[in-house]
Amino acid sequence: MIVTLFRSRLRPECLEEYQQFVDSTAGMAEVAPGFKGHKLFVAEDGERMTLVEFENEEAQRNWARTREHVVAARAGRDRFYSEYKIQVCEVKRESHFEVKA
Repeated sequence: MIVTLFRSRLRPECLEEYQQFVDSTAGMAEVAPGFKGHKLFVAEDGERMTLVEFENEEAQRNWARTREHVVAARAGRDRFYSEYKIQVCEVKRESHFEVKA
């Protein structure tokens, strides 16, 4: 499995416009072949981290190169983010624990 960590900070003047943009593009990755899931976390200091999981590196790359993703990334750089950092990681080991009710 491949995990993409997208850490970012938004420009304060664009918060409303950004939310509208996200609402209109939220399902993009979800329909990509190999997509497994994603979550967004926001820290108290305003840093945001989106964690995106794909089955393999090829699926992650294919999604990253789609026209829709390229356009969204450009909009992010041009209008919404004051900074961001992307890390693409390969999961070497995974375990799971869950208390059954």
